[in-house]
Amino acid sequence: MELFERFETQLKAAPKTIVFTEGPDARILSAASRLLAGGVLKVILLGNPEAVNKAAAEGGFDITGAQIIDPVNYEGFDEMVAKMVELRKGKMTEEQCRAAMSKGNYFGTMLVKMGKADCLLGGATYSTADTVRPALQLIKCKPGVKSVSSCFILVRGEEKLAMGDCAINIDPTEDDIVEITVQTAATAQIFGIDPRVALLSYSSKGSGKGDSVDKMRNATARVQADHPELKVDGELQFDAAVAPEVGQLKAPGSPVAGYANTFIFPDINAGNIGYKIAQRLGGFEAYGPILQGLNAPINDLSRGCNAEEVYKMALITAAMI
Repeated sequence: MELFERFETQLKAAPKTIVFTEGPDARILSAASRLLAGGVLKVILLGNPEAVNKAAAEGGFDITGAQIIDPVNYEGFDEMVAKMVELRKGKMTEEQCRAAMSKGNYFGTMLVKMGKADCLLGGATYSTADTVRPALQLIKCKPGVKSVSSCFILVRGEEKLAMGDCAINIDPTEDDIVEITVQTAATAQIFGIDPRVALLSYSSKGSGKGDSVDKMRNATARVQADHPELKVDGELQFDAAVAPEVGQLKAPGSPVAGYANTFIFPDINAGNIGYKIAQRLGGFEAYGPILQGLNAPINDLSRGCNAEEVYKMALITAAMI
């Protein structure tokens, strides 16, 4: 069964509620109409009801069954403001919280925090930072996790790869790399990938020297010690990670070298460039950034996304519950 068909079947069995922060957007409405028609997810659309319904009618999108909420006219708005004041603990005034809560990104995130929705998808018209900031302030990280990271899932036919971090952490520390590795391996498993994780570098097993080499080597050793259940190796050059004839020469006996399907990059330059090379020259479809480490699934859309990508990212987001 194709990946997204599997997600659809899984979600139909017990439909979750997803909140879209940009209700009047035609791409969002197209995806919402498909989700509702298929009985895949329950849908909350944020925005002025008149504007949302008008946009749906103009685009020919049937959003029957969707709950449309205008944040500033929501009956429980004051309760949500009070909850935000409590969560921010003196870092924001009530007036500041009220202003934030009137915006779809904060309001939608609070719906998830208060259990009125299971997950959120936003960012079709605003930056990744405007998705991540409310999530960090209200949803917060999972116990034991210190930072949010991201990964992309790349699909080409039956082949699936995971790559992290390609969108959030600019220059991750050794501690960050350890978390990114563990979180990306967990995300890979959601997509049916049995992760064989390579921590990438311009060096393979000491062939080069430098701070980033040390970072990836030390992070590898820590993950191997703390998570013996994972197949992890590093530091490895990309050819040593994916080509058996190179990998087994540079890292003899490694369960990963030459066979990696999950890749951890030393910084955002390498990660962002790397996944886009795979996407544009390798013919892979790229899905993400998928945010990792939060207490609930909150995901970000590219502002250049199309309706099909919104639909598939909605499936991905709900599948992470």
